[in-house]
Amino acid sequence: MSAPISATASAAAPAQAGRRQILVTSALPYANGQIHIGHMVEYIQTDIWVRALRMHGHEVYYVGADDTHGTPVMLRAEKEGITPKALIDRVWTEHKRDFDSFGISFDNYYSTDAEENRILCEKIYGSLKEAGFIDARDIEQAYDPVKEMFLPDRFIKGECPKCGAKDQYGDNCEVCGSTYLPTELINPYSVVSGATPIKKTSTHYFFRLSDPRCEDFLRTWVSGLAQPEATNKMREWLGDKGDAKLADWDISRDAPYFGFEIPGAPGKYFYVWVDAPVGYYASFKKLADERGIDFDAWVAPDSKAEQYHFIGKDILYFHTLFWPAMLQFSGHRTPTNVFAHGFLTVDGAKMSKSRGTFITAQSVIDTGINPEWLRYYFAAKLNNTMEDIDLNLEDFQARVNSDLVGKYVNIASRAAGFLIKRFDGRVQDSAMHHPLVTQLRTAMPNLAALFESREYGRALRTTMELADAVNHYVDAAKPWDQAKDPANSVALHETCSVSLEAFRLLSLALKPVLPKLIESVEAFLGIAPLVWADAAKPLSSEQPINAYKHLTTRVDPLQIQALLAANRESLQPGQEGAAAASSAAQATKKAKSKEPEAEGVIAIDDFAKIDLRIAKIVDCKAVEGSDKLLQLTLDVGEDNTRNVFSGIKAAYQPQDLIGKLTVMVANLAPRKMKFGLSEGMVLAASAADEKAEPGLYILEPHSGAKPGMRVK
Repeated sequence: MSAPISATASAAAPAQAGRRQILVTSALPYANGQIHIGHMVEYIQTDIWVRALRMHGHEVYYVGADDTHGTPVMLRAEKEGITPKALIDRVWTEHKRDFDSFGISFDNYYSTDAEENRILCEKIYGSLKEAGFIDARDIEQAYDPVKEMFLPDRFIKGECPKCGAKDQYGDNCEVCGSTYLPTELINPYSVVSGATPIKKTSTHYFFRLSDPRCEDFLRTWVSGLAQPEATNKMREWLGDKGDAKLADWDISRDAPYFGFEIPGAPGKYFYVWVDAPVGYYASFKKLADERGIDFDAWVAPDSKAEQYHFIGKDILYFHTLFWPAMLQFSGHRTPTNVFAHGFLTVDGAKMSKSRGTFITAQSVIDTGINPEWLRYYFAAKLNNTMEDIDLNLEDFQARVNSDLVGKYVNIASRAAGFLIKRFDGRVQDSAMHHPLVTQLRTAMPNLAALFESREYGRALRTTMELADAVNHYVDAAKPWDQAKDPANSVALHETCSVSLEAFRLLSLALKPVLPKLIESVEAFLGIAPLVWADAAKPLSSEQPINAYKHLTTRVDPLQIQALLAANRESLQPGQEGAAAASSAAQATKKAKSKEPEAEGVIAIDDFAKIDLRIAKIVDCKAVEGSDKLLQLTLDVGEDNTRNVFSGIKAAYQPQDLIGKLTVMVANLAPRKMKFGLSEGMVLAASAADEKAEPGLYILEPHSGAKPGMRVK
């Protein structure tokens, strides 16, 4: 295991060895919209980290909540004709559903509109006020003369006063990253009504971030940040010592507003960016009360617990300036670290509704895509920097199919059948010390350390390199050949045992990323849930494995098409929009009707497209220059015979097939081959794993069938 992540001076990680106490959060999704895959990058990154740490046996709590307060929620509820409470309750259910579907293992998922949060907000505010960090001032604020309300920062747009970028919000620029007051925007307009805001005076409450005590604290705190990019950005915001750039923070909003009213200030409410981060603690408080955890001990200034926040780089300012300063001067511990990630693009471009790449989490489920495929793909691209990552849909399909099916699951499918049939499902104990097994076992601590340092891409590349080594071992040993001779029984037993122990170790490495799949692997191997310490606890002959069942399927191109169709928003009104919805539904239906490999079904319309005919083999001969092909001359009840090349030479002598009836695909497009034109395909049966269970058998219909009859 790696050493603890670099901690800030104000809250160092526990010095003692052994079990650590760790509190982890992700940014709170706003209760005004759906969860999309851009959000999921963050939750997947956090969840993998949490699961990897839990596998060490540490006391790890992962909490989250919906961010429920503010004007947007109030206005949307008003538009829908329901109360804000009804709206946030509904959205919470939708968000929790999506997180559960993607395997996000929150210990508690809560709401910022909770009594625990109100009490904590008032407590923190009171402590800051008592310490001299709260000021009341009359300010000029943007006011919508049409809607008759003060406008929140995010409900005013205009040109950035620093870089001139258009359509920027009233608090910070998404282009240059600058922060400013909404009154500083150039050519501002109200997002609510479109009117030009007017200035109106109101009393607001401020957190004095410009206080020298804040500056001194933050200069020390920033030195502990794990990401150099974050440290540099904070130092840029802080400016040079003695010439600090920190501005006081407006923490109040005027009625009408959905949120918590500030004590002693009727008609004034805590700004959402106050109660949202406090919501981290409120969610943990709820969990602590339910489980008997000493909440105060975890959040006290001298706490030995660790506290980590995973966020997008666009909200770094709030989490590395306001939040730690609020905690420091209200008598709470400060974050051990803040980990920021980049944005997600799809096929190299910003997510787009018109292109169908603004992909919601629920649409992934609805179109039959396994969320763990996305967990794997995102993890393979994530590292510990703030770099953006791209979801290339073609690469996604290829990587999942190659890595998870072709490399990883393939190992189990090639070994399990022989082990069960020949050796009662019991491994050879001496094989647990094979050099290949030792190589994998030795790699586990490094892989665990890569996960803790958030170098997921490196961890998965290393894991797949090890999977390649295992597959090379199996290819060289050739268990399908060993099984042909009883004299090779001991060698076959070793090959299968080494393969399955290697598969167990690869499963251990993949568990933080693919928890649901590995749960199936644990059931198949008949073992307890895997933890890092189990690297040294190999499979035993005392515990037989269970029958192998298909563990995962391949990504089907139709599923990708259905996903894009389901998320595509027509740019045209009326019938075009309805047509887009119909197209999405049809694509989804096709995708779901075409399940890959083991357990899939097709629609009757799909089967009807295949023209299966009875064919009589009137001639058959070996193809010169090919060790696989036989050339069949087929009578299918037409004026002329059909010429078909079939790869069944290893199973049949040409003379044995002449005169037999079989079944062929008659409407397959002719294929020009090196040896001539093939005008169809003969059907044959074989095991799912032909190497493990060799044997090829052409289909032979009842003797009463005649050439040309259709199979239906």
